[in-house]
Amino acid sequence: MQQFECARCHDGSGVETPPLTKQCVGCHRAIQAGGLKLTDPTTGKVSSPTPAVLAEWQGHIVHLRHVPDLADLGETLRPEWLARFLANPHDLRPALPASMPRLPLSEEQARDVAAYLTRTAPRPVAGRVNAGDARRGAGVFASHGCGKCHAFGPAQRPEAASDPRFLAPDALLAPDLQFTRERFRTDRLDAWLEDPQRVRDGALMPKPKLTPAERRDVIAYLLEAELPKPARQALRAPLPLLTRPVTFDEVNQAVFRKVCWHCHAQPSFARGDGGPGMTGGFGFEPRRLDLSAYGAILAGYLDDAGETRSVFTPAAAFEGERDSHPMLLAVLLARQREELGFAASVRGMPLGLPALSPPQIQLVASWIDQGRPH
Repeated sequence: MQQFECARCHDGSGVETPPLTKQCVGCHRAIQAGGLKLTDPTTGKVSSPTPAVLAEWQGHIVHLRHVPDLADLGETLRPEWLARFLANPHDLRPALPASMPRLPLSEEQARDVAAYLTRTAPRPVAGRVNAGDARRGAGVFASHGCGKCHAFGPAQRPEAASDPRFLAPDALLAPDLQFTRERFRTDRLDAWLEDPQRVRDGALMPKPKLTPAERRDVIAYLLEAELPKPARQALRAPLPLLTRPVTFDEVNQAVFRKVCWHCHAQPSFARGDGGPGMTGGFGFEPRRLDLSAYGAILAGYLDDAGETRSVFTPAAAFEGERDSHPMLLAVLLARQREELGFAASVRGMPLGLPALSPPQIQLVASWIDQGRPH
């Protein structure tokens, strides 16, 4: 937990909370609340951004404001599922734009983290879990408005996904219930549907107010209803390269500064922490990749052997493609593939955030193709 710095985003990890300058979610929440105060680790001086700067930051922050609490996960989750999810994250919460990042955990480390997070799990309750009716459960699910927050498979997108920027975290963090049968402890489903707060302190799900019979029917629906096999989306062909001139300033404003700076910047910009892609973090070794300035990008990054490499060196070819892509472009394309369930030979970027839009990738690709003009 300490090595992968889970407390930088999550409460309830059981490890020491880092200072605000090291918190991703905590810093974003403080900015949104208008009460950001930062302490210089060297001088101890406390400072706050000006109202104009604060307003600008508030207008930019969309992601990493709401994340699940990690306390008492063993009350409801299966450790074997949690280990698989940590090793290979997928979109669990459809209304939440950000997702669990793919960290550099080994399978053994993922199992160890899962065991730690579920260490307080109560003993399983033996016996028949459910004797409800799935068809009646579908009606209860609909009549009680469960679909306002929850998806149940790819065909049911929750209403909370329509405008996630302004919705409460209760709805944003609601998981897709198609994963219930592998994710949730079946012996805890009835207690959870009766009163979530009694099962886990701080649970965001409101008390459903279901009768015992209705709970049994909903459980049958969640565990037995036939789920349509998700159709694998096809990879879209990239947009053609732009024929007009593309400058660094344009790419910087649309991509590097807008998306990449949090993880790839000069430490002096962020009070000593240049982000996991620069100075290291979240289990990643320092790569010294600074995307905050033109010259810094040209300076490259450190590879696995600690040797300096250019981000424009051909680095990865994907299945079905003949030519390799420059590393800078390859990681952006890899994130698109990850979101669609395709394998990628490099880790997709931005880490844990939505893939760049096709026009953004078109801009980066065109800039590289034109010789990376300043």
